[in-house]
Amino acid sequence: MTANHKIATLAGGCFWCLEAVFEQIDGVESVVSGYCGGHVDHPDYAAVCTGRTGHAEAVQLTFDPARCSYRTLLEVFFAIHDPTTRDRQGNDVGSQYRSAIFYHTDEQRQVAKAHVAEFENLGLWCGPIVTELLPAPRFFTAEAYHQQYFRRNSEQGYCQVVVSPKLAKLRKRFTSLIKANQ
Repeated sequence: MTANHKIATLAGGCFWCLEAVFEQIDGVESVVSGYCGGHVDHPDYAAVCTGRTGHAEAVQLTFDPARCSYRTLLEVFFAIHDPTTRDRQGNDVGSQYRSAIFYHTDEQRQVAKAHVAEFENLGLWCGPIVTELLPAPRFFTAEAYHQQYFRRNSEQGYCQVVVSPKLAKLRKRFTSLIKANQ
């Protein structure tokens, strides 16, 4: 990471979905799937899936704010998941699937807070936004088989039913943000 790059950490359901979407965005240099926000050091997937570690499945993005702003990342984030369901995204249920923005700087906190308030005022969803806004704790990288999961397993059932529609939504709504080689 260079001085011109920033980090964003987001949780919004299964990290496979978030990773597949954000790696398509121009200006996003890397996407790492992992665990964030819990109380256990070095959790693994099996432990996180129990819901007892307190971690959320999350992605940590390294991005170039000159090419893609933090606000733009948040716009995509809110467009591809339901921020009104507590501890759930579709059939994925449990605290590990909660919606959260883990901010790394006070500027990120302010941008996220303003963005949530703006969306609340617009009434884009039927219910209130329950996305947590928290200081970024330690991020634990998920096991290797979770990294670039969709790219390696796009024909798998979950990927077809859950991840592919999110990518279709990205391509339809945010065409101008997609990397040229995607």
